[in-house]
Amino acid sequence: MSDEFYSHARLYDLMFPGGGPAVDFYRAEADRQGGSVLELGCGTGQKLIPIAADGHPCVGLDFSSDMLAEAQRKADGRGVAIEWIQGDMRSFDLGRTFDFVYITANSLLHLQEADDLVSCFQSVRRHLVPGARLVFDVFNPSVQLLAEADGVRRTRETLSFEDPDRGKVSVDVAETYDAAAQVTRGTWYLSTDAEPDFVVAPLEIRSIFPQELPLLVSLGGLQLVERFGDWSGRPFTADSQVQLCSCESATTRPPTSAYDGGPG
Repeated sequence: MSDEFYSHARLYDLMFPGGGPAVDFYRAEADRQGGSVLELGCGTGQKLIPIAADGHPCVGLDFSSDMLAEAQRKADGRGVAIEWIQGDMRSFDLGRTFDFVYITANSLLHLQEADDLVSCFQSVRRHLVPGARLVFDVFNPSVQLLAEADGVRRTRETLSFEDPDRGKVSVDVAETYDAAAQVTRGTWYLSTDAEPDFVVAPLEIRSIFPQELPLLVSLGGLQLVERFGDWSGRPFTADSQVQLCSCESATTRPPTSAYDGGPG
């Protein structure tokens, strides 16, 4: 988990303001499934607060207390009641089940080990009512972009933002790719003219390639039902930038680990 990166919740919202088609998609999915909703890696509630405002009973789980505090502040401001829980999506037990569970904005990719991903899916399975679905989105890895992660610090112009207190904030990122681990290891730098590098935070994100994704899901006791390539529901192709996946409980339970249950 990248604790330092998510300890600046207000700045995170300014850098990634949310909204748009992703919010619309998850609101529509929550309405289609009906009933109670659980978001894992809920952050500051950018998607969960609108879903709760639609009338769904909602629970948000996140590892970062800073993000949850900002989520609570925002929900209170909108008069929306949501249960916020600090916890680890790798293994959790909330003592109840849900009609719809989702993980968005690449939050699943903070889990770098295969066993952690499988454990997350197993935990989700235990929290699904019959007929419920898990929906999540992760990026579709580009081998070209991964190869260009050379450790050089570069400015991300599209991520610059205006801070009411500091003025214009520029964002630089330096990344390398560990092919054996399938993990991109980056350092993010936030700066103003007056305060160079006032935030320096590491961020590590795993890649899940299209062929391995259904296997990880199945090892967690789920089955991949649909995979889309964008928020409009277009089919997933090699050129898709996102893997938007809808899963449900499998009819039979798989081995309990990513590394057992087969011939040795």
